[in-house]
Amino acid sequence: MAGIFLRKSADDDLHAFYPIRPECAADVPKARFRARAGKTLSPRKWQAAFSEDGHLDIAKVLRRIQRGGIHPSIKGLVWEFLLGCFDPDSTFDERTQLRQCRRQQYGRWKIECQNMVPIIGSGKIITAAIVSDDGQMLQDSSANNDSQDQDWHVNSAISDKKVLQWMLCLPQIGLDVVRTDRALVFYESEINQAKLWDVLAIYSWVDNDIGYVQGMNDIASPMIILLENEADAFWCFEHAMRRLRENFRCTTSSIGVQTQLSTLSQIIKTIDPKLHQHLEDLDGGEYLFAFRMLMVLFRREFSFVDALYLWELMWAMEYNPNIFSSYESSSNKSEASKVNDKQLKQYGKFVRKNVKSGQSEKQSALSVFLVASVLETKNKKLLKEAKGLDDVVKILGDITGNLDAKKACNEALKIQKKYLSQELMGVAQWYHSADQIFGCVEQNCNFLRFCITSFTSL
Repeated sequence: MAGIFLRKSADDDLHAFYPIRPECAADVPKARFRARAGKTLSPRKWQAAFSEDGHLDIAKVLRRIQRGGIHPSIKGLVWEFLLGCFDPDSTFDERTQLRQCRRQQYGRWKIECQNMVPIIGSGKIITAAIVSDDGQMLQDSSANNDSQDQDWHVNSAISDKKVLQWMLCLPQIGLDVVRTDRALVFYESEINQAKLWDVLAIYSWVDNDIGYVQGMNDIASPMIILLENEADAFWCFEHAMRRLRENFRCTTSSIGVQTQLSTLSQIIKTIDPKLHQHLEDLDGGEYLFAFRMLMVLFRREFSFVDALYLWELMWAMEYNPNIFSSYESSSNKSEASKVNDKQLKQYGKFVRKNVKSGQSEKQSALSVFLVASVLETKNKKLLKEAKGLDDVVKILGDITGNLDAKKACNEALKIQKKYLSQELMGVAQWYHSADQIFGCVEQNCNFLRFCITSFTSL
């Protein structure tokens, strides 16, 4: 597939890269993204960014992506760097060796899962329960509702809690897989559906702390499409989940994106108090209506093509040159306490501002400012027409297919700048007030000392 992509010109219709099923064409939002010469990172510019031995000029690549995204023929390869799978300072040989090690590790995990559920790796998926909550086997198999194609069973009840929980989630993964990006021709193939199911099933086994949560399929799907090798797609998804996994941590008392929703609330309260108060009056102060946007990074608000464009813009703007070393425990690299101007060029636009202002990247993710930019875009409509939370959801729902990814990111950066400036102004006012308070205290202390001295001299 990648070889076919590389032979296509930048002006080709993007639907040639992600073909739509004819019967779904009328329901698919028109893509706004276009590969533009001189702006979009092209295969030629991508190759030119490497030195002879494979070192990548990441600053040059980031500038190009932030200007015009990535050509579809090389998206998967570039995403691996943006997500921290590889170090730009590594060589071709070092990356080849690392890729091979990861493929072998994925192969070991896959065999481990196959030993428990042989359907994994068979090209089929499970869509019905195979085990009950108490660990009893319900049926031998339900691979796409064609149980005679597989013949396996467990002789005794499942007693291992980790194994049981994993087996219980497999049918849900299957049900979500068959609903994932159904408009794309790619998923007409049962083999491609099974590839997505395998990756999600194995990930949920490896990361049993989070397991599988609905929405992960929307994150993994583009990796399956862009990277032909299943193991490479797994590791690309796994690295994306390192950034997003806390979004999917849900308990009986909290949801994973709650911290980001709280940050969103604070941002709107700071930059648009009137809108924030209006949402609070509608009992929407917790901003739960933005849950889906943050959970799956706007996959439902943009067309497939534009969602991919949005992601790479975000990842380029959020890029931190220390991301690989922070993920690899064997690395001896460490982030310097002070970053010079040359090093700053290797950071994305969004992170550069955070580094300069001392803000935490995790507490102020670009996605949160993107939601804030959407709310600001709909400010007047929300204030005038929203009489309840249902109206808020409807107004925000109307943006589907109408958002421009580049414009949304630029607006998010403006809001970030406004928010940071007002936050700094607030800090400055606090220090000014503190100085006044401490000044009064000091005056009172001096007066008290004078009184005591005068009293003792009598």
